[in-house]
Amino acid sequence: MPYPLFDTHTHFDVADFDHDREQLAHAAKAGGVERLILIGFVQSRFQTLIQTQHFLNQLQDAPKSYLAPGLHPFYIEQHQASHLADLEGLLKAELCVAIGEIGLDTFLKQHKQAGAFQKQQDFFSAQLELAQQFDKPVLLHIRKSHAETLSILKQHQFKLGGIAHAFSGGLQEAKAFIKLGFKIGITGQITNPNAKKLHAVIQEIGAEHLVLETDCPDMTPLCCQSSTEQRTRNTPVNLPHVLMGVAQFLDLTPDILATKLWQNSLQALHLDS
Repeated sequence: MPYPLFDTHTHFDVADFDHDREQLAHAAKAGGVERLILIGFVQSRFQTLIQTQHFLNQLQDAPKSYLAPGLHPFYIEQHQASHLADLEGLLKAELCVAIGEIGLDTFLKQHKQAGAFQKQQDFFSAQLELAQQFDKPVLLHIRKSHAETLSILKQHQFKLGGIAHAFSGGLQEAKAFIKLGFKIGITGQITNPNAKKLHAVIQEIGAEHLVLETDCPDMTPLCCQSSTEQRTRNTPVNLPHVLMGVAQFLDLTPDILATKLWQNSLQALHLDS
């Protein structure tokens, strides 16, 4: 019997899946993926996000799908003030489990520049206010900006928690997010033997603060990559490989770990069952 798993971060609505989404949904469910979250990133895709969720939820033998719309920091050039109003409208009209993915990203040189970074911070703050207004947790995207992200969360006295997605920080940063009520999102990166910092963080904080995610179509586990030259599409079907990777590093049996991670996911997303 597969263990029940929750894929807490997917982009299963994107065009990469348009030709075989239904088959993949059935395969994911057969592999134990009981639930998944569809994450927003730009306003122009909100309608597709909703349509995908409605499509998946009318299928038999597919994971239950939840919505988490948001405006992603990496696409800051595309975001307009009116998009925040659209996000608010979506939160009123649809049942959403969280706001995501939101946060700060200074990976690219242009996003480190004062204007772009200020705009990222403004949109992050505005979306934290929406989360507080609608009583929702948030799914955080943080790249090379952990201290600034923590600072803004503290300024807003944000108490609703959520998930620090695809965590790439160190131990002290992980502890700081945990202290603020966040779970730490683990992707297929766990299967990379070179991800030493991530392995050290996981071993130190243990299973009680972790959740699983594929971040599909990205972050494909090493064992599922079919080519070193070309990107291999990641799918929710690969989530059990992330579970096995975490189980190996924590020296836990997959069934015990899966039970704990399921509870963590419900807690992070304020779901009763």
